[in-house]
Amino acid sequence: MNTQVSATSMASASAGARQYFSFTPINIGRWLIWGGFALVLIFAPLIWTSSLSRTMLLQMGIAIIVCLSYNMLLGQGGMLSFGHAVYSGMGAFLAIHTLNHVSDGVWPIPVSLIPVVGGLGAALVAVLLGWVTTKKAATPFAMITMGIGELVWAMSLMFPEFFGGEGGISGNRVAGSSPFGITFGPQVQLYYLVAAYTFVCTALMFAFTRTPLGRMLNAVRDNPERVAFVGYDTQMVRYISFVIAAFFAGIAGGLSSLNFEIVTSEVVGAARSGAYLLFTFLGGATFFFGPIIGGILMVLAFVLLSEFTKAWLLYLGLIFLFMVMYAPGGVASLIMMNVRVAAFGFLKRLLPSYALLAILALALFASGGALVEMVYHMQLNAAMGDELSFMGMTLNVASQASWLGCGAALLVSIGLFEWARRGFSVKWGAIQTAIEKEIKRREGAL
Repeated sequence: MNTQVSATSMASASAGARQYFSFTPINIGRWLIWGGFALVLIFAPLIWTSSLSRTMLLQMGIAIIVCLSYNMLLGQGGMLSFGHAVYSGMGAFLAIHTLNHVSDGVWPIPVSLIPVVGGLGAALVAVLLGWVTTKKAATPFAMITMGIGELVWAMSLMFPEFFGGEGGISGNRVAGSSPFGITFGPQVQLYYLVAAYTFVCTALMFAFTRTPLGRMLNAVRDNPERVAFVGYDTQMVRYISFVIAAFFAGIAGGLSSLNFEIVTSEVVGAARSGAYLLFTFLGGATFFFGPIIGGILMVLAFVLLSEFTKAWLLYLGLIFLFMVMYAPGGVASLIMMNVRVAAFGFLKRLLPSYALLAILALALFASGGALVEMVYHMQLNAAMGDELSFMGMTLNVASQASWLGCGAALLVSIGLFEWARRGFSVKWGAIQTAIEKEIKRREGAL
């Protein structure tokens, strides 16, 4: 009898435990992704050891943080901002002033925490400006951010005491105490500080997407009328998210001030805000990892592409145009679409088409780029002679053969690329239809 009662009690206790406690299995895939991300951050400067490579890695870490913070507005909240540089820039200015106070011995703040000061300062600026900014959504929101961006940029030239005028504010990151001999003077030490902030900020912004506020921000983006109907203040949701995004942008600005040791009015300008928008879009605003790709592309464009050609902004604009036309979801969407195709075993069918498109795209770029480079050479480098070199080709701006040859190659490349693209579109559509049929078959089998 006692044994039966004991068994009954244990069963009821087990049922009660299941009611109040739930245990989910470990997400191995997520651990692998985050572990791989951490390993890449740790070992990257050990693989790319040159000064230029480490400089680019530093800037990539900073760009990843600021693009992810911008995507909190654009991708998650549907808020198209033309003034996000205000908050990264204000964080940079506040961080460089803090660094100078630390150098003077006024504030006993570790250099490693100065980016947090920049983040808190940017959040405070967002608290003041964000309430007005988030009163409207969609196009009015974008126009307000543009106006505030221009206002702050004008103020940066009107108040040289804080912004430093045209010369900006400079500092020295080797300041304050040096625990364990870490001064952040050597480039590799600063890199690991940036890497630590990049990992932590990325994890925190990913965690934000899983919070009730993050989910509600998605709802405000998709259907603000329904959100308001169920009793939520849509402006408050946008406002709090706006302040959080500004905080992370300020951290990126603080890291940038430590990296360059100088901050000028350019960091709050419209061009910087436009760069955040462009590369977040190119990376893929609809996926969390898209802005990470966008941040990497931004550094590659500003550092490498700008050294490769003076027409790099033209090429960047053309890339943006083609992405809007053919891949509005950005690079991340292209990756995920092909992952889906590979998961159903159809990727091998597309590999020949991808190879053909890549070859024709290279031919298109070579012929079109040759014409662009010759035009730029005539306008900007006429004193250097008539000949120039581009992608292994020797071109002569004074020769009709060069112009006619490049023009004919461009027309042929466009025609062949369009023919290949249409054939690829037919094959892609057939594969998508086959995938849908397979999904329905599996659902029917279940």
